[in-house]
Order: sequence, then structure tokens, then C-alpha cells
Amino acid sequence: MGEAALVNATEGVDGMAPVVQARGFSKRYRKQVAVQDVDLIVRPGEIHGLIGPDGAGKSSLMKAIAGVLAYEGGTLDVFDVRLDSEASAERIKGRIGFMPQGLGLNLYAELSVEENINFFAELRGIGSRQLAERKRKLLAMTRLDRFRERAMKHLSGGMKQKLGLVCTLIHEPELVILDEPTTGVDPVSRRDFWAILANLLRERGITALVSTAYLDEAARFHRLSLMYAGRVLAAGEPDTIQQIVSGCLVEVVVEPRIEALTRLKMRFEQVEAMGSRLRVYVDGATPEDAKKALRQSLDGLAVETIEAVEPELEDAFVALLRRHGLAGKSGGRPPVAVSAAPPSGDGIAIEARGLTRDFGRFRAVDRVDFQVGPGEIFGLLGANGAGKTTVIKMLTGILPPSGGEGRVAGADMGCAGQAIKERIGYMSQAFSLYQDLTVLENIRLYARIYAVPRSQLKARSDWVIEMAGLDGVEDRLTGGLPMGIRQRLALGCALVHRPRVLFLDEPTSGVDPIGRRRFWDILARMARVERVAILVTTHYMSEAEHCDHLALMYAGRIIADATPADLKQALRRDAGQLLEITTDRPLLALKMLEQAGFEGVALFGNRVHLLAKDPRRAIARIESLLRRRGISRSRIEPRIPSLEDVFVYRILAQEKQARPA
Repeated sequence: MGEAALVNATEGVDGMAPVVQARGFSKRYRKQVAVQDVDLIVRPGEIHGLIGPDGAGKSSLMKAIAGVLAYEGGTLDVFDVRLDSEASAERIKGRIGFMPQGLGLNLYAELSVEENINFFAELRGIGSRQLAERKRKLLAMTRLDRFRERAMKHLSGGMKQKLGLVCTLIHEPELVILDEPTTGVDPVSRRDFWAILANLLRERGITALVSTAYLDEAARFHRLSLMYAGRVLAAGEPDTIQQIVSGCLVEVVVEPRIEALTRLKMRFEQVEAMGSRLRVYVDGATPEDAKKALRQSLDGLAVETIEAVEPELEDAFVALLRRHGLAGKSGGRPPVAVSAAPPSGDGIAIEARGLTRDFGRFRAVDRVDFQVGPGEIFGLLGANGAGKTTVIKMLTGILPPSGGEGRVAGADMGCAGQAIKERIGYMSQAFSLYQDLTVLENIRLYARIYAVPRSQLKARSDWVIEMAGLDGVEDRLTGGLPMGIRQRLALGCALVHRPRVLFLDEPTSGVDPIGRRRFWDILARMARVERVAILVTTHYMSEAEHCDHLALMYAGRIIADATPADLKQALRRDAGQLLEITTDRPLLALKMLEQAGFEGVALFGNRVHLLAKDPRRAIARIESLLRRRGISRSRIEPRIPSLEDVFVYRILAQEKQARPA
């Protein structure tokens, strides 16, 4: 199917009228165009995804569909009602559940979990008998039943989002509209969200419209629309969208890696460094031709492995942006040709030994140990509330520890707070930029804060602009910049004093794929060329693949500490092979496989994933179960587990151990 056909596909399914139908939809805020000429179909009983970065227009479109935002152009029909007035919007509001973007923004901080639910139930006029049963089911489904009395303000991010979902669902709407419900929450909470939606789809046949900035969630949707700059670039099933951009993805392991990266970027437009691998999208090429082209570019270098692999949706999205001229120019200077391997025996840049932090009787960090060497990218992963940010605050001197010790850039964090601050860069979850200053003014301000000598101010500012790809925007106000550019500016400000250690706390949340790739290009260069030690936290599990080493935290403790490859290998050893089952009735198959006791059962669009310690025996058993229920099997295939699979398995195992017998 061609791209135009994908974008303009507006037919219903099986003769049923669409739940949502937009034609030529446009929304403006004064002179600013937020959404332009969008066509959208949401079919009954499907989970439809709106995927795109901040500023793509997703929230404006969803608010209009929910009947809470007027629009200027085109038509919008929901449940066959033309939304063109407040009166028409009122006709359908009782059939809709809308959860806005932001952690717990539809909730009341001082009310408990149960009080929030009761309040929303009363607003919707739900009787006490109905409320008791619905509350019981939804609290059990979201695993919030043990926290009925806890105030909303004391919940973790993931728990706030699940409570928000309960309040959205309490009146049993036919259409659920969820605006980025998984942004800023950990992978376990994200899996919980998708399990809840799968249950609702199976039991009540609801329709869901869900937006996300995480492209790795695309496989969860039945159909999706890729949005960028207010337009839909492509729409359809995930597999179909991945195939609309002709080309081939090749992964290569080669040394020296930085020199290889420099050569490949000179010839190919879409190149990404991912851990030890370089990933190159070769436009319009067969696998053999693509590999041949890479070998020519890497002639004389030590190529260890080279293979063509199936592109992911993010690869297709980036290729689409390039095709539409939306990718912009590359940011930052090209890396220089030096050895790419992290150093060994070259000292310790960050060290935590028995690091502990108590808040009253609550232990947020419990005897944490790890080391980070110069030039190493170290990932600190964990669920919301696991203690990651507290660890960073102790190591950076913001928060004193209750016990243990640490060294950062050669200074003891217990008695050298100012020395540590002079040797580190810190980029927090909320970018600490001044919105009413220009790019150059922000850089100069941070240079003065970090005591850069006045004689070096221009040279350092020029270096940041070149390094972060900010050429041409120096005089623009920071508040009006796109998220990706603001994020690179924040990184540049954290690096203006040339620190030896860099701390990054969830730095790329909401940034588009192009921006994230440029950001990680800069980090790779800082680590490999400038020899900066980098400690990063992230909820993007695809980003964790960039790290040389990972530590996984749970309840303040480190429960796993290894390379990404070793963590995946440990998952295969402990839990077995990841299997993907494709059937014509995935919801029924999902329920049947859950009841049969398989581990890690999860719905991914029209497919079901699970873990099997004995794959051959598991496949035979699955086939037998499917036949007995009259489900025709398309295929059962082994899949390589992702770091999200590792994360979810490890955390759920810890939660299971922590439950009282």
C-alpha cells in the first residue's frame, strides 16, 4: 500500500460506523497552527495510537474529540454526532472517558486513592452498589487495592497514572481517550496500562484512542497515526507503516567505532550508534547491496560483524521525516577518529559504596554500590520511586547521605561539596533554562555560574554552540524553541565548564526521535572522545541500549548490574525464550494463555508475547490449546528479548518476593 493510500484510508470495518471520524481537521492558537488538515478514523473495538513528539498536535486533536476544545477547520464526528457546538459535545460526553496529559493532572492531591474515585463517581452519578463493584474490579486490575487510604500526592508517578485511569473508567465509557498516559512512568507501569486496556477491550469491547511519544509502544496498537508538526505523515497497521519506506537496516560492529561513525555519516543520511553497534538505514537498497555499501565505506577498519536486520518503527519514522524534509540538519561537529572503547584501569570517575538515604523511617536508598570509569556511559534504571534521583542528588552534593560514601571526579562527596560541583555537569528532569533569555544568553549565564574565566567565555560559548548543533539559533528566545533544541541547549549549559563527570536525569522525555538520536550522538562523542563519565537515568528502554553498563534499582537497592547483552542473556537463562504468537483472535488467545499459566503474557497489537523455559514443549502446548478453542494460528516465532522485557521480569519477580505469604 502506498503512503497516500495509508494516510487517506478512512473506511470503516465490517460495515460498522467509525467511532471517531475527522476530515481536514485544523486547529489554530491565534496565528500558531497546531493541527493542519488531519484525516483520522478510529474504528469500534480497537486501540488506535497517535504517535509523535511534543508539539505534534496530538493533545489538541484529542481534546477536540473529547468535546472540550473548539476547532477552526474541517469536520469532526464522534458516535455519529457532528461536534460543531457545545450542545453537540454535551450529547456524547457521557460516553467518553478523557485522561489529560501529565502525571495525575485530573486528580486531587490531598484526597486519598478511594476519595478520588468516589469524587469522580459522584460527578458521573454512579450509584453506591455499582460503584462498590466497579471500584473493586478496577483497584484489583491496577494493583492499587492496597493503597486505598494513601493520599494521591504520596503516590509514585506510575501509581498516579493508574489512579487517573481508574477515575476515567469509573463510569464505564465506550470511548477512552488517553493523552500520553505512559510518559514519565516506568516500564512496569506501562505494561500494567496495556494489560488494563487489553482486559477492557476483551471484556467490554471498548474503543481506545491513546497518544504516546514512545515509538517502541507502536506494536501495542491495532492501528496508528504518525504525527509530526501538526500533520499525519502515515497511518495504518504497525507492520504496514514499517514497510512504506523502501530501504534496508544494517547493523555493524566495527573498530575503531568513532572513525567508522564519521565515515558512515559522510555517506549515509540515517546513522545511529547503539551501544557497541552502528545502525545504518540504506535507502532503496537490498540487504546484500546495503551490506556491500557499508563494507566499502569501512574499508581498512576491523569489521567484526555485519548483518541486515528488520527496521523498527522508529527507523521508518525517521526515514519518513527525512522524506518530508522535516529531519533538519545534523547537530554537532563530526567526531574525531580515536579509539571508541571505554577505558579500563584508568581510574574511577564515580563510585558509590554502601550509599544510603533515609527520610524519617522510610529508606529511599539502601546500601547502593557501583563504579563508573572515565569515558563510560552508565545507565541507572528503575521504577518510579526506586531511588534513582535520590542517588544522583547525593552524588552531586545536593542531598547529604544517611550512610555510606561516594567519590565523584576524585573528590569525596562527604566533605568536598563545592569541589564536586565544579567538576560535574548536572541535567535534571526539568530543564533549568531561562525561557526569556536567548540561547547565547543562557550559555553565558551558566558559564558565569560555573565560574568560567571571562577570558575563556567566548571560546567556551562557541564550543557549546558547535558541539550541540545550535548554530543559527543563538539569538532566539529559549521559550520558543522546539523541545529537541532546548534539550541540546540544556546539555550544552551543563557542559560549558568542561566537566569530567555528567549526570543526566531522564533527559529526553518527550523529545522526538531525531532529537534523541542527535542527543545520543553528542553523548557518545563526549564519552569516547572527551573521556567524560556519564551517568544517565531513562524510562526509554531503547535508550538503555546505548549504555556500556546498567544497574537496575528496586526499592532503593540494586538488584542487577551488568551489560545490556548480559542482562538479556540472564533473562533467557532464568525465564526462557521470548515467543510471539500471531492469531486471528488475539484477545481470546491472550486470556487462554494467561489461564494456562504461561509467564510474561502480554498483548502487542494483534500479537501475544510470552516467556517459555522449554520453547519446543511450549509451542506444542500452545498449538494444542489454540486448536481446542478453534483459534487458527498464523505463526509462533522466537523473538530477541528487549531491555523492557528484562526490566519487567526482574521488577515483577522482586514484587512477588516482597508480597506477604
